[in-house]
Amino acid sequence: MKLIVICGATATGKSDLAVTLAQEIDAEIINADSMQLYKGMDIGTAKITSEERKGIAHHLMDLLEVTQDANVAWYQENARAAITEIHGRGKNAIVVGGTGLYIKAILDELNFPDTDPVVRAELELEFATKGIGPLFERLEKLDPAAALAIDKANSRRVIRALEVIKITGKPFTANLPREESSRYPHARQFGLVMDRDALSERISNRVERMWEQGLVAEVEKLIAAGITQGVTAQRALGYAQVIAQIEGKVTEEEAKEETKRATRQYARRQETWFSRDERITWISPTQNALQRIRESIN
Repeated sequence: MKLIVICGATATGKSDLAVTLAQEIDAEIINADSMQLYKGMDIGTAKITSEERKGIAHHLMDLLEVTQDANVAWYQENARAAITEIHGRGKNAIVVGGTGLYIKAILDELNFPDTDPVVRAELELEFATKGIGPLFERLEKLDPAAALAIDKANSRRVIRALEVIKITGKPFTANLPREESSRYPHARQFGLVMDRDALSERISNRVERMWEQGLVAEVEKLIAAGITQGVTAQRALGYAQVIAQIEGKVTEEEAKEETKRATRQYARRQETWFSRDERITWISPTQNALQRIRESIN
C-alpha cells in the first residue's frame, strides 16, 4: 500500500489535488494542518467542505474543541494509527497539509525529551512578565531555523523550543531526525510551489473570500464556544485578527490586511521548513501536478 504526502505553503491547492489523486488511486486522506483539527474552524482554515471531498474519507479533522490544545506526540500517534487502519483495509493513504512538524512526526522518529517542570516554569514566568519578544529573540539567536518554522505568536511552541534547547544543550531542530530514520522509507513526498507574486495574490483573494463567506460570524460562534480560553486556536491566522476586530481593537480593513500580511509571512516559513527536506519532489501547480505525481508513483 502507498503512503503519499502532499505538502507546501498555504493556498497552493494541496487539498483539491489530494482529492483528485485519492479518487484515482483508491486512497483516503489524512489531514496535516494543525488548525483543521478543530471543530468549527472551517472558513478561516480553508477546510475542504463535504461536497469538495467528493466522497473521499478524510481523517484527523474536526477532532478537538477550540478550548483544547493539540501536541505533536498526540498527532503522531493518531496519524500513524490512521495510516495503519487505512492500509489494513487495502487502501492507499495520502497525507496533505502545511504543518511541517506534523508531517515530520508521521514520517520520522522524533527525539524530543519529556518536559522539565522547572525549566518550563522559568520560561512561562518570563513570558508572563516580559512577553513573547525576549523569548523569541533568544530563539532566533539559539536556533534560527526553529525561529523561521515557529510563529512568534505561538507562545506555547516558542516556550517548548526553548525548553528543549535548555534540556538537551542542542538547537531545537537538532532534535529532529535525519531522513534515514524514516518510519515509512517508501513514502513519497510532493511539494507544491508557486511563484511568490502569484501566491501572494492567491492569499489576498482567499482572505477577501473568507470575510465574504462569513468568517466574522464563524468567529462569533467560536467565542461563544470558548476559543478565547484556548491557547492555540485563538492565535490561528485570521481568527486572531477577527477576534481583535470584534473587540474593536482594529477595523475590518485592518484585520484583513494583517491577515494577508501574516499569511504571506507564514507561507515563507513553510517554504523554508519544507525546503530542508531533500525527499520532497517539488511541483508547480501549473505543471500538471497530478500527471507528475502519477508518473512518479507508478
